[in-house]
Amino acid sequence: MTAAMMNAAEALLSPGLAIGCGSSPALLYRDKSTSYAELDAFSNRIGNALLARGIGRGERVLFLMKDTPELVAGYLGAIKIGAVAVALNTRSAAEDLRFVISDSDCRALFIDPEFLPLFDEAAAAGGERPPLVVVCGPTKASALTLALLLDGQASLLASAPMSADEAAFWIYTSGTTGTPKAVIHCHRSVLPADRHLGEILGVKPGDRVYSSSKLFFAFALAHCLIGGLRLGATLILDDRWPSSDVVAETVRRHRPHVMFSVPTIYRNLLRDGWAADPAFAAVNSFVSAGERLPASLFERWLEATGRPILEGIGATETLFMYIANTHAAHRAGATGRAQPGVEVRLQDEHGKPVTEPGRRGVLWVRMPSLCRGYWRQAAKTKKSFAGGWYKTGDVMSFDPEGWWYYHGRSDELLKISGQWVSPIEIEDCALGTPGVVDAAVVGVENSDGLMRLAMFVVAADGPDEASRIQEHIKSRLAIYKCPRDIRFVSQIPRTATGKVRRFLLRELAGAARSELSTAL
Repeated sequence: MTAAMMNAAEALLSPGLAIGCGSSPALLYRDKSTSYAELDAFSNRIGNALLARGIGRGERVLFLMKDTPELVAGYLGAIKIGAVAVALNTRSAAEDLRFVISDSDCRALFIDPEFLPLFDEAAAAGGERPPLVVVCGPTKASALTLALLLDGQASLLASAPMSADEAAFWIYTSGTTGTPKAVIHCHRSVLPADRHLGEILGVKPGDRVYSSSKLFFAFALAHCLIGGLRLGATLILDDRWPSSDVVAETVRRHRPHVMFSVPTIYRNLLRDGWAADPAFAAVNSFVSAGERLPASLFERWLEATGRPILEGIGATETLFMYIANTHAAHRAGATGRAQPGVEVRLQDEHGKPVTEPGRRGVLWVRMPSLCRGYWRQAAKTKKSFAGGWYKTGDVMSFDPEGWWYYHGRSDELLKISGQWVSPIEIEDCALGTPGVVDAAVVGVENSDGLMRLAMFVVAADGPDEASRIQEHIKSRLAIYKCPRDIRFVSQIPRTATGKVRRFLLRELAGAARSELSTAL
């Protein structure tokens, strides 16, 4: 290949193979270890099978699969032949799956047997069926299984030379508002993994990396699959949906050097007593993203394990984190500092630069792993990207020492009594109240059309005294930031990545406003 040409799959596998990692484990799954040489051969067979079925350059291949060696090999095999790999959310609704199949014009779908009913439901409602459906496991005799697809396929395959700016993989966003949109990542997007995992986290060949988030999420895909393979590390795979028990069992069994997770999982590990297990003290790096990490959670984890949680923030559009804490520099409550190779800037609501420390603005970033835009979404692409910069929608500020602080999403800020209020600031304050395990704040219009705050609280020992929470908040924040309504719940609804599903809380607060536990 010329210097202008590359292939992302080769860029992930060839470094480890070149330094003699061929017999070293690339994947650990249950009791099975897959070496780098075996993974390379497996992905080559899948690539050859796709070529034999007429699937070519730029055509989309979907994967509705759990985190298994078959998913990783299929993903790499599709990229090797110049096709576009797309891993789908295994908890998608039939409507979303139907949309993605149609929107992507996919040529093939690899699917685990347990998701066939979901696929049939999507197709029954008038959806298009991919030309090729490969069932990755035992199923009815009429289906094309992965074993049949690979029968007779060679384990050698030359990677297709691709322009660095051609699409290699897509990531569909969750579609919490409107339909999902596909984020287009190019072959060049995988190259910064060396810096983000190697230079910053110190990951080296043979280290074990584990993400509790699934590989269809950008966080796990970038930092576990892409970063781990490019550095010759070992990926720990678990096909189960993460709970504190599942995560603890995986950590005890496989002893990762680096663990990527979200605040909800760290909180639950503390709640269930797993953080005190010696296996967690042996982990070198704990990394958190997906949602704001409260300072109180950072401090409790540090006390339990002796290790800090390194918080950072990234986006599906950037793949890797743009601001993060590191071993060399970390601070409780801070999102971190701008990472090497990343440019950041703030703009106010009028699009003017924000240069004063402490003043809030919307963050724009520019970095090598930035995506090419959104598939068939020209208006949204134009709105979010300009001159190589991406408008993240994150409201942030920085201090004189270069530490950055997250204040929420620009579309989540609330105007209360004429003042802009960040729900996250109030939630962090509430979490400092003894007995408060989790909290979320939303805005709800009252009968006069005015916006008022409603807080949902999870208490360690059942409903707590609302007045005590309010007094704690009033002693630390302005009076207009103190919620008038407090409702005690068993858990805060969150997405699979740990983000608060605020629209559900707004619906609950609005529908049951007169029935709130406390109406002050």
